[in-house]
Amino acid sequence: MTAIFGVPVDAAYHLVLALTTALTPFLGGLAAVAGIVVFTMAIRLLVMPLSFRALRGQAAIAKLAPRIQELRQRYGRQPERLQRELNALYAREGTSLLGGFVPLLAQWPVFSVLYLLFRSSSVAGGPNKLLSRDLFGVPLGDHWLSGPGVLSAQGAVFFGVLAVLAVVCWLSLRVARWMTAATAPAAAGPGTSGVAGLLGKVLPFLTVVIAAFAPLAAAVYLVASTGWSVAERWVFTRSRRRAADGQGRPATGESRPASGRQISGGPPRAGNTLGDRAHRP
Repeated sequence: MTAIFGVPVDAAYHLVLALTTALTPFLGGLAAVAGIVVFTMAIRLLVMPLSFRALRGQAAIAKLAPRIQELRQRYGRQPERLQRELNALYAREGTSLLGGFVPLLAQWPVFSVLYLLFRSSSVAGGPNKLLSRDLFGVPLGDHWLSGPGVLSAQGAVFFGVLAVLAVVCWLSLRVARWMTAATAPAAAGPGTSGVAGLLGKVLPFLTVVIAAFAPLAAAVYLVASTGWSVAERWVFTRSRRRAADGQGRPATGESRPASGRQISGGPPRAGNTLGDRAHRP
């Protein structure tokens, strides 16, 4: 464990351990897992403003993607001119190329502390007591590829956790596509092909690979953290869609006037059209 993360990891350890102790009378053997999930969600809640700022930056860049591509095609052989045009575009739109990256980078130390806590065998000058707890009889400090074997009862518990994580990663991919279509329809296109498209489909599942080589406690943390991230993206996209629908919806009763037809909405009534007035005695 690096010295730079030593103090925050120790502090997080004592908090999770205290939370586990408090939950033990109610949840028994599941108290440690519940403590990891609750603590992870509490931390994600604290950094949520940064997460939504990152999502807004990503949405802005996705919306500008067609215009950025157009500028690259036009000024690809003039690097200085291209950079000036891009800077001017970002300035007009009130964003930057790093608008969605910097808030994520600011969260990295926090999530590194949590991941280190749930994978370190020793912490706070002693053994990590959280890893001695278990989930359905499997110690949280065990690894999937060690111990009784992949096809044992221990392996079944790991397989269940990894399967849940794989589903969450799949949902993350779906919600990300939905977000692109909702915030930048022109940038969504028919789909990306080639290496970029393949990476876009594979990278979300890299978390499952990491969990497969990590202790069970770290896998539980990854499920909770990734699930929260999917929920954040879904809430953000849903709010943007509602805002867009509210701005694009025509006013109630609004209709296009036409000759010889009623001007306002509702069923036609006697004497309500210009033709009726013309033939009225």
